[in-house]
Amino acid sequence: MCLAIFLVAVDGTVLSLATPSIVEDLHPTATQVLWIGDIYSFVLAGLLVTMGNVGDRFGRKKLLLIGGTLFAIISIPAAFAPNAEILILMRALLGVAGATLMPSTLALMRSTFHDPKERTFAVGVWSAMGAAGAAAGPLVGGILLENFWWGSVFLLNVPIMALVLLIGYPALRESRDPNPGPLDPLSVLLSLVGILGLIFAVKEMATRGLEPEYLVVGTLGALAIGWFIRRQRTLEYPLIDVRLFSNWPFTGAVLGMILSVFGLAGSLFFFSQYLQFVKGLSPLQAGLFELPATMAALVAALVAGRLMRSFGRGPLTGIGLLMIGGGMAAVALLLDNPHFLVFAVPLMMIGAGDGVALTVASDTILTVAPKDRAGAASAVSETGYELGTALGIALLGSILTAVYQAQLRLPPGLDAAVTTAAIESPGGAYEAAPKLPDPVAAELTEAAHQAFSAAMTLTTLVGAAILVVGAFVAWYLLPGKVDPVVELAPRP
Repeated sequence: MCLAIFLVAVDGTVLSLATPSIVEDLHPTATQVLWIGDIYSFVLAGLLVTMGNVGDRFGRKKLLLIGGTLFAIISIPAAFAPNAEILILMRALLGVAGATLMPSTLALMRSTFHDPKERTFAVGVWSAMGAAGAAAGPLVGGILLENFWWGSVFLLNVPIMALVLLIGYPALRESRDPNPGPLDPLSVLLSLVGILGLIFAVKEMATRGLEPEYLVVGTLGALAIGWFIRRQRTLEYPLIDVRLFSNWPFTGAVLGMILSVFGLAGSLFFFSQYLQFVKGLSPLQAGLFELPATMAALVAALVAGRLMRSFGRGPLTGIGLLMIGGGMAAVALLLDNPHFLVFAVPLMMIGAGDGVALTVASDTILTVAPKDRAGAASAVSETGYELGTALGIALLGSILTAVYQAQLRLPPGLDAAVTTAAIESPGGAYEAAPKLPDPVAAELTEAAHQAFSAAMTLTTLVGAAILVVGAFVAWYLLPGKVDPVVELAPRP
């Protein structure tokens, strides 16, 4: 179970370091760069609810092994994608395979560990492995990118998943809902249309403005979500038991999950690009630079269970989110500092806050949900995780692009192609600069530096403000002391 989540975490973070190499090789537009980064999370988010229910009905172990096999196979064509369009497609298919893995790993925790203290510790180890995967992604990815092409970061999935299958087949215990009922196709369709429609509309409107077509897509997504919720209330066997959201600890845990990943993914995804483009670090150096965040998350996740029993779920989650927000604000204010070591403490704050908040949120969701619906409840947890990742990259990325374009002051005399590339994204400017004469190249690089730095500062501060507000909301919703969270009675 931990190896599977390790793989998904590696795949999520390794790409942030590979983005500059992908930009140089495949020449994607600014919009395509964002899609390469977040299509994986979007598809995951759209399918997690469905796959969690499929696991409940047909077997969580079986689904995990099937998804793992597909994940390894699809990684091979992703590694050799000849253009941005094919890479985006392969990332989307990896999202389909990943959606079969994540709910199954967390749901199997519920069926394997029956003692609450054991389960809390197991969830902490599971979260820690996710943090370890996030740490290993940049480091291993940096080593690969120093010696091979960007596609090698996808081939990394194959041996890890082979190990998951080799161990998982004999070791995992199969579990399923003993009385699952039929899978409702209309609910599956509504969840897909609703989640993907809303995320796509938010992403595009943030980048391109309130265009009519995006408003239509967003409205359709919202209507589909509304219809989905109403339908779940009437079904005997719903995809999601919406009664769970009437339990404030459950709702607070989902919010904590979304916000913790929103801050971590949104900040580190663009910070990796900043370190390479502006600070001039190699991919491996950038991975080592971010190591304090991921190592702090690893340690914090392991001790979260003990801290939760001492401080309570609500206070601990609130403190974790405040640490992420404070760390992000500090990073924003320190961007121009030439001494790399001053970033260590803010990055450790971000990582530790994320490790604590994720562990508490995952444990709370598992505790509240009925055992026979563990897959569906885990899917809600993982949907929150992936929504947080996708929204962090999409919303903060859209703000970053808008501020970058507003702040960019290009030197005179550039041809149309260079001007267009530089305006579209910082990567376009940095790629074009070495091909220009020395004085113009230096001016273009400096203009991109200043615009990107200004955009990073404002974007990171916006993310920090969102985290601070969310911290107080989660603190209020989650219980202040660790009493057993009351389970909802299963449907008859």
